[in-house]
Parts: sequence; structure tokens; C-alpha cells
Amino acid sequence: MRYTRMPIEIESPEQMGYANLDCNLTESSFADATIDDLHLDLTGLVVAYTDHAGHPGLRAQLAADAGGGLGPDDVLLVAGAAAGLFVIATSLLEAGDHLVVASPNYATNIETPRAIGADIDVLELRFEEGWRVDLDRLADLIRPDTAYVSLTCPHNPTGTMLTRSELDAIIELVEARGTRLLVDETYREMSFPEPLPVAASLSDRVISVSSLSKTYGLPGIRMGWVLARDAALMETLLAAKEQIFICNSVVDEAIAAQVVADRDRTLPAIRATIQERLAIVADWFAGQDALEWVEPSAGVVCFPRLRADADIDVDRFYAVLNDDLKTFVGPGHWFEQPREHLRIGFGWPPEDELRRGLANITAAADAARRS
Repeated sequence: MRYTRMPIEIESPEQMGYANLDCNLTESSFADATIDDLHLDLTGLVVAYTDHAGHPGLRAQLAADAGGGLGPDDVLLVAGAAAGLFVIATSLLEAGDHLVVASPNYATNIETPRAIGADIDVLELRFEEGWRVDLDRLADLIRPDTAYVSLTCPHNPTGTMLTRSELDAIIELVEARGTRLLVDETYREMSFPEPLPVAASLSDRVISVSSLSKTYGLPGIRMGWVLARDAALMETLLAAKEQIFICNSVVDEAIAAQVVADRDRTLPAIRATIQERLAIVADWFAGQDALEWVEPSAGVVCFPRLRADADIDVDRFYAVLNDDLKTFVGPGHWFEQPREHLRIGFGWPPEDELRRGLANITAAADAARRS
């Protein structure tokens, strides 16, 4: 493994220090919850090793929610979606193995295969095409030796989604080519229309990954899961988990089980707040001329770009935004994209901070205009 620290981690707000930020628009999750928000009862919890596959009740609940014939043995609990992506990549790839991965993407989906030394073909998603997956381009990239295709839906950093017909067509393609499909579904419960089915429920050639971090504002719990209807693969992933960290934190699993059991109470309010925040962002976009966007249909992020005809000095823009206005976004280089692009997270900050941050983006763009 050739590990390299990623810009998205080096420049993350927790590394920079939250006290150094006035407006934090970098986050890709809902607002962080507190323990008091969760109404937990951990009385009598024995702090011991857990079932290596994870909390049986939580696995059963996640399998039942997914449907499609998935059972508890088709669910592996892991320390966040990032850990799930890691065990999948290290289980399915060796140096030189072929992978197709969409870009832009959550950095781990690309960087872990790169660290392994995989032969990576990038499926380019394009602003001009609404960040859609081009099925013909994808088909051209899949080879007989392709280990898997890696997609994110709902998509990070753009907030776009596959349609059901697109997802079905992609699954049909990977089945026909004898490869696998990995779908990072971390934002699935934040879809503004009805969420797509859990992808792993649709085919035994599909692996789904998700977590509690983004929708529920619980990144500190470190609880995610992998779902697949392939017993041999799940046994391999379990072996990887055991060799990396044996089992999860019993505390994290107990909290996660209670959060999932209580989500009918908490999720509607979260979704309503996200819709309110998106409306604020949409109104702001309509009132400015420095940036253009593809409006998201899921999640709490969007990935606009500075307009070419606005003639903005990009370096000056970030200098004013970061240094003078203490406002931070996810710059394009976090996602191996030009710095004209920026990820704006609108679900984490309070409403007044979001409005102030958006106004500061406008002010920084105006200050950086060349004419």
C-alpha cells in the first residue's frame, strides 16, 4: 500500500481547527448531533468484543429495510463507510488489477485503489452533461478483467442522482460483462424524491455501502455497513475486517442500533431542514452571476463552478474567501477537479451561518473579478 494523505483530509476543518473558521461550508453531512439529541439508554451495556459481523439486531434491521432477499448474513457492520470502502478495495484489488471509478468522487473511492496500485480507468462525469453517468462511455471502459465499477449515488460532491432506469441499465451492463458494481449510498436517505432501492437488493453482482455519518449527523459514531447478496464475498470482507480491527466498538453499535430504531421520529425533521437549506441556496444562486450549478436532487452538497465569463481570478477568490472572510468551502482540488469548482455544504451550518457564508462567496467573487 502506497499511502498518501489526501487534500480533503489535510485541509479538513477538524485539522484546520473549527475556531479558525467563521463560516464552515465544507461539511458534507447534516448538522452534528449531540448525545442528548439521541435519547439513548446504554444502561447495563457490557463493554466486550461484539459479534465480528456486527450487532445482530442492527444487521437484521438493515437487511429488512433493504429488501430484495437480503438477510442479516448479507450485512457487515464497519467503522464508517470509509472502512467499508477500504475492506472492499483491499479484498477485490491487487496491484495491476483493473477498476473503473467515476470522477469527481469521494476521495477514498479513488485514493485507496490508487494506494494498492490498481490500474484505474476514470469515468469522467461532466458539468455540461449534468454530472450524469454516460452508459456508453462506461461500457467502453469495462474490460474482461475489470474487478469492479465504483459509483456514488446520490453523488458526492455534486448531489446528483441516477434515475431508476439508469441504475437498472448499469446493473444489466455489469452483469453482462461479468464484473461487479460498488455503489456508495451514503446519502441515500437524503434523496429529495423517494430514494432508489438499495442497489445490493437488485443483483448479487452489486455491493452497497452506507453509514450513519451524513444523514444523521453522526460522523463521530463511526458506524457504517456493507451489503451484498454474495456469501463468498461477505466471508472475505469479514476476514478483512477481523484482520484490521476484529470487531466494531460495542458502544458505537449500541448507539447505531437505537438511532436506526428511532429514525421514524428523527428523519422527517432532518429531511425537512435539508429542503429548507436547499431553498436558501437556490435563492442565492438565482440572485448572483459569479457561479453556475447543477441543482442537486439529494444530499447536502452541491458542486458549482465560477463562471468563465465572470473573469474571476481563482487564486484571489480563495484568498479573499479563506483569509479575509474566514469562509471555507471544498475547493475543486479536493476532488481532483479544477479549482473553479467548489463544493458547498448546506446541511451542516446553522441558517444564519449558511446565509453569511453564501454572501461571503459572492463578496469574494466580486473582489476577485479582473474587470
